[in-house]
Amino acid sequence: MLALRRRLSPALVLFFLSPLIGELLSGSSPPAEFFNPVGLLVMLFLYGGGAVLIREWLQRWGKGWWSLLLLGAAYGMVEEGLMVKSFFDPHWMDLGILGSYGRWAGVNWVWSLELTLYHMVFSIAIPIVLVRLMFRDQVDRPWVGKWSLRLLFLLFVADVAFGYLFLTPYRPPLLPYVLTLVTVAVLFTLAHRWPHQRGMPTGRVVPRPWRFWLTGFLATLGFFVASWGLPSAGVPVWLTMLLMLAVFVLPALWVRRASGKGLEWQAKHLCALAAGALSFLILIAPIQESDATRVDDPRGMTLVGISFALLLLLLYWRVRRRGETLAW
Repeated sequence: MLALRRRLSPALVLFFLSPLIGELLSGSSPPAEFFNPVGLLVMLFLYGGGAVLIREWLQRWGKGWWSLLLLGAAYGMVEEGLMVKSFFDPHWMDLGILGSYGRWAGVNWVWSLELTLYHMVFSIAIPIVLVRLMFRDQVDRPWVGKWSLRLLFLLFVADVAFGYLFLTPYRPPLLPYVLTLVTVAVLFTLAHRWPHQRGMPTGRVVPRPWRFWLTGFLATLGFFVASWGLPSAGVPVWLTMLLMLAVFVLPALWVRRASGKGLEWQAKHLCALAAGALSFLILIAPIQESDATRVDDPRGMTLVGISFALLLLLLYWRVRRRGETLAW
């Protein structure tokens, strides 16, 4: 594994890992759909391009966790709001009950919150964290050059424009679309200006890694139950959205406290947290393959889940054996 890692660029790994998690492992695009050459190219420059851009901006700005999450949320809004327009389209293919539940003033509010949080964590934060853990000796240096970064940004913007124009004929109402664009700009500005203070170690004893794994798993389980189970149960929209935020914020506060404000934990704890979140998607992969109600072709999802489980186990074994600390 070490010899292979030395031949790989961390930017290239991140470029592929982001769509592999965000689309393939999640089941949004099962293997037959994911590996379609045209669709794969679009996803690579969208997910992979976005993740690499965010990682490089963070490195160049010297920013940390808060900026990562802010940029991840901005990415979610770019993809779902500005590109595919699912924030606004009441007939978007994946909406289900969320096409009517929580829809107001031309916006699918519950869906918008769900997808913003989902992309922030699964499409951006977790892939960046995992690649940082894979390439610990390169976390403090740029992964792409200045001109390559500019080219990647142009390709990302072109990809978003292509998606807006050609993926669906739906055209959203002007006001909420412009407000989404403004929100993306505000999040980007906040991420750029957010202070990153490493602080002093607190001397706190960090809980064992399995507790971080369990926190990630339960947070993901709670997030999807809140996003889909509560609407189906007829829970008021405001309460559903509040609980969706709670199952993200409360585990995050516990992690911050348990890790000594991010200063005491080791790479094994962070790896366990990310693996816990992904374990939920791994466990439902075989269920997705056996779902006879799906209109797409979910064959191969079990293999996808097994592959990710093995990769996470190998990564955890490696970081635990080396006992690495963290740069953030």
